[in-house]
Amino acid sequence: MSSAHRFDRGHTDDLMTFLAASPSPYHAVANTAERLEKAGFRQVAETDAWDATTGGKYVTRGGAIIAWYVPEGATPASPFRIVGAHTDSPNLRVKPLPDTGSAGWRQVAVELYGGTLLNTWLDRDLGLSGRVTLRDGSHRLVNVDRPLLRVPQLAIHLDRGVNQDGLKLDKQKHMTPIWGLGKPDEGDLIRFVAEEIEVPAEEIAGWDLMVHSVEPPAYLGRDQELLAGPRMDNLLSVHAGVAALIAATSSEGLPYIPVLAAFDHEENGSQSDTGAEGPLLGTVLERSVFARGGTYEDKARAFAGTICLSSDTGHAVHPNYTERHEPGHHPLPNGGPILKVNVNQRYATDGSGRAVFAAACERAGVPWQHFVSNNSMPCGTTIGPITAARHGIATVDIGVACLSMHSARELCGADDPYLLAAALTAFLEG
Repeated sequence: MSSAHRFDRGHTDDLMTFLAASPSPYHAVANTAERLEKAGFRQVAETDAWDATTGGKYVTRGGAIIAWYVPEGATPASPFRIVGAHTDSPNLRVKPLPDTGSAGWRQVAVELYGGTLLNTWLDRDLGLSGRVTLRDGSHRLVNVDRPLLRVPQLAIHLDRGVNQDGLKLDKQKHMTPIWGLGKPDEGDLIRFVAEEIEVPAEEIAGWDLMVHSVEPPAYLGRDQELLAGPRMDNLLSVHAGVAALIAATSSEGLPYIPVLAAFDHEENGSQSDTGAEGPLLGTVLERSVFARGGTYEDKARAFAGTICLSSDTGHAVHPNYTERHEPGHHPLPNGGPILKVNVNQRYATDGSGRAVFAAACERAGVPWQHFVSNNSMPCGTTIGPITAARHGIATVDIGVACLSMHSARELCGADDPYLLAAALTAFLEG
């Protein structure tokens, strides 16, 4: 029997539902909040005074959500155990003046978000999602989850050397989706969106819209031991984190305050009020300490004992490009979560962090792997080093090994989402 059938697929099935329902960071936050509410968490407003009550609480801001659980017996100096992740993924985002076109085609002007693999968006049926802001300042989610747009590739007859010379895409000229025939009509896209969400077009004062692939997640392979789907970087970690946080709330005598911190804008540097480099996490943790009657000294003690597992997808060894990987470190799907190491601090892991992660995996009965970049290749980064430097919190970078990272559709092992969630649960339970 394939190793893919060692575990109950219920967690991965639920992940597929979460991915399909979360085409934008705003949807990911809304779906995470809904799951937390069902588990007894309650939303607290940043503009309200916070109290010292125990139990689960969460704050949302745009595409970010911070959730935490205060157990009975927690003191102002109780340390935190944090699972960090991010809600955003590379994609194509709608420009402020979206209605454009050429040569009799109606098109939508887009801007490239994050490190997008451009060719993966070609000849793919695309929907439209995100949020609009109404004149009263409220927000409405948008999810047109049907074939609406397409970025057509040039036919091989008009690009005879494409298979020899490689595909060359101009980011400005070649990535504009089509969505109909005719002349551009100013205001057309927003009128269409207004009809979809049933509000008057004149009430829409702003928008944060993006395209997404409408192809649903699916099991893949002879034995269905792989999972293909969109936005696994990094909604896979968000989903595992919320499952782990909810599971940890049923533990007796928690020695830590478990936290889920899912940020926006990781894919373009985290520099925003909802990104990891902003003050959101630190403010929430500080206010939690102070709400329990703590002082600055209590906050310093709590932070000194805090540990964060920054969970993000990493690279599985690619069978067609093995020379791009570090020869002694070849993570494989379904081998368990990976520990990411980079001595130049592109990842925040050190030896102490390795011990924490290994202990959590051991308690959960979960195998784990190492990831290190080839010395000849630049190393990516995550929210881990940012969290460590911004808040002075010990941080460990981990994740799930996948192929096709930053593609419109990525690939991982079907068991790994469960294995990650189990390890995160053991970590939060301490």
